Amino acid sequence: MTIIKSPFPDIPISDLSITQRVFQGIDAEATILIDGPSGRSLTGAQFMQSVRALAGGLTARGYAPGGCVALMAPNIPEFCTVFHATAWAGGCVTTVNPTYTAHELHHQLIDSGAELLVTVAPFLDTAREGIKGTRVREILLIGPAAEGARGFAEFMGEPIAEQVPVDLDDHVVCLPYSSGTTGLPKGVMLTQRNLTVNADQLLAVADLARGEATVAFLPFFHIYGLHVLMNVYIAAGGRLVTMPRFDLEMFLTLCERYRTPRMWIVPPVALALAKHPLVDRFDLGGLTQINSAAAPLGADLAEAMGRRLGAHATQGYGMTELSPGSHVSPRGRGRAGASGITIPNTECRIVDPATLTDLPPGQDGEIWVKGPQVMKGYLNNPGATAETIVEGGWLRTGDIGHFDADGYLYLTDRLKELIKVKGFQVAPAELEALILTHPKITDAAVIGVPDPEAGEVPMAFIVAADPPSLTEVQAHLAPEIAHYKQIRRLEVVEAIPKSASGKILRRVLRDRIAALA
Repeated sequence: MTIIKSPFPDIPISDLSITQRVFQGIDAEATILIDGPSGRSLTGAQFMQSVRALAGGLTARGYAPGGCVALMAPNIPEFCTVFHATAWAGGCVTTVNPTYTAHELHHQLIDSGAELLVTVAPFLDTAREGIKGTRVREILLIGPAAEGARGFAEFMGEPIAEQVPVDLDDHVVCLPYSSGTTGLPKGVMLTQRNLTVNADQLLAVADLARGEATVAFLPFFHIYGLHVLMNVYIAAGGRLVTMPRFDLEMFLTLCERYRTPRMWIVPPVALALAKHPLVDRFDLGGLTQINSAAAPLGADLAEAMGRRLGAHATQGYGMTELSPGSHVSPRGRGRAGASGITIPNTECRIVDPATLTDLPPGQDGEIWVKGPQVMKGYLNNPGATAETIVEGGWLRTGDIGHFDADGYLYLTDRLKELIKVKGFQVAPAELEALILTHPKITDAAVIGVPDPEAGEVPMAFIVAADPPSLTEVQAHLAPEIAHYKQIRRLEVVEAIPKSASGKILRRVLRDRIAALA
């Protein structure tokens, strides 16, 4: 067995709950949460007071301890309050994508067993429809009451002074749902210990300064925004400037206003930062690092973005099932195209997915990860849990990649998304990164489509105002790739379908092609 260990020393495993850990880092007098569009803010003391009071209200109404609260809201300061109040009261939060339809919401409410749904007024109609036939007893609005929903202020109760006792290793405090690129979304059971230890792992290698601000547009319902931004920044004594949805001009305005030294982004935003003319209107002189995660970012695009903004372009790696972090690129130590180095208390293997034997450094295989941040399992799905967490506690990530001699991780693709051309494996992410270097193309996705001779061939979907032809794209790629990797079909689309975290939804593209067959 070939195990890749972290170059960082192990850290002590904390016995704090995630909210205790967050409270530990807060300066009571400092502003820690700012609503970006309005400027409305909360000090550390105000935040902790509201968490304790809402925890009291949840307990008095029987939603905690032990209950599940569904939270369907955009990035606003109250999102943080609801999450930590539920955790403080010994409950569990299932975070819901606020763009969900009533049908999608209904599935998550049924699967999670949530009894309370917290949302905002614009989503109230969806909420009313989605709770029908579920265990949800009432809707709580962040804001004033409305027909069929209680208001936020009336839900406050007698403050709970201390963390309600929970088993840190067993108690599921957070239940996000995986993006569902295959099958229905699955509830990922993250324990108090998972979140606290991962916050400490990330903070051990990220030099976050007290008072450091960052703009949080990455959705809090997704584990990247929820933990890497919301929990880690507050636990480090930082400030979060929240954005309810991504808007490039607003994002740049807030980054300039608050002189943020770091941006936390996903690949679609990297495209905009590298190519959009709007960027040149803003003074981002305080910026030192731009970190992308949630999906692979091509080295050429990363370097172009970094050069334009005069900052280090880095990548991290993780997944919901890892709470979410396992690899980071410390500021100033990024490497082009790499997704970082292994964080403390974490081990990795590169395994041949066919033979389940370990592969040497430099060879591509499935990435397996082991550490205290590995999820408890999938809710109501022991079969999927057993397929994902195998003997010895190793998590099979489903991602393909390799380590270089210095311990940097390079992602090449998803295991189930590899294209087989006459038996040769072709990674869509590799082709996408190269296609994006074409000056006319602003976004791209690649899938495999059936071919009677080769089995499958690569097909590209591109976004371009003045789209190049298939021949032009092939000529652009030809010097960089083997012949069997060449794009054989091309389609121009208005937008590439992506999840909220920026992952390309290749199944949507495959379904589109299948419907035309």
